[in-house]
Formats: sequence, C-alpha cells, structure tokens
Amino acid sequence: MIVLITGASHTGKTALAQRMLEKYQYPYLSIDHLKMGLIRSQNTKLTPMSDEQALTQYLWPIVCEMVKTAIENGQNLIVEGCYIPFDWSNDFEKEYLDYIKYYCLVMSEDYIKKYFESIKGYANIIERRLEDESCTLESVLEDNARFLKRAQSHNVNYLLIDDKYEINIDE
Repeated sequence: MIVLITGASHTGKTALAQRMLEKYQYPYLSIDHLKMGLIRSQNTKLTPMSDEQALTQYLWPIVCEMVKTAIENGQNLIVEGCYIPFDWSNDFEKEYLDYIKYYCLVMSEDYIKKYFESIKGYANIIERRLEDESCTLESVLEDNARFLKRAQSHNVNYLLIDDKYEINIDE
C-alpha cells in the first residue's frame, strides 16, 4: 500500500507519517528531504524558496516513479509533502491506483484561529524548521483556504481538522 499525505503547511503531514510508520511499520519519504537533497547536491537550480508550482513540477515526476517502483516490488510506502499535485491520479495507470491512498490535510478557519499558537508550537515536533517567521495567522489561514478550495475543486479525499486534532487513517 502507498499512502500519499499532502496538505497545507503546518497541518501535521510529517507527524502523521511518523505515527503511521510507528503503527504500520511502513517507511516514509519526506518530499522535503528529497527537495533538500537535490538542492544541496546542486542537481537543480531551484532553491527552498522557489515557487511551489516549480518545485512540484520538478519533484513530482521523481516521486511518481518511486511510488511505481515500490508498488512493482510489493512494498509499502508513505509519501508526505505539499508537492503532491491535486491531479496526482492522472500520473498513474489503473493497476497502480489500486494500491494508492491519498489524503489531504486541511485545517478549518475556526480551528486555526482557536489553536494558532499550538499549531506553531508543533511546527518542530518531527523536523526542525530552520526558518518559520513566515508562519503567521494570516499565512496559515490563506494556505489552508487555498488547499481546501483546490481539494474540493479536484474532488479529492481531504481530512478537515475542525474541532480536535484527531486524524485516524486506518488501512
């Protein structure tokens, strides 16, 4: 089984992937780690501050082939990151789609306003963020609203975090 986890910044994609690794023993791939490896090795001119769309166009084809390879080898894998396009399923034939689950994490406006300080407090729970000054109430609200709108317009599976932060993804 392949599990794709995407969502707005600070929604807990990496923390969820870590919990799934602990529960199911599935390894996970952080697309951010892939991004930084390619940038630091100078295999791309892109930077961590490059446009999200440019990064997605560069990283997603690589991730797709890694997913296909895992499926072909009968391996489980969790892939997490914001660089999974909403039309992701167009890049896989039916025989691959049967092995892929997709989840988009989105926090509601009410949840963000109520728990913003906690959201920022959990930012480094799994990985250290070297720069997080750009994480403001306004940016988190805007990012989540954009992800929700796009998830709905593409009719993809999304998990709305509205009352409590409880995400339970079972096989």
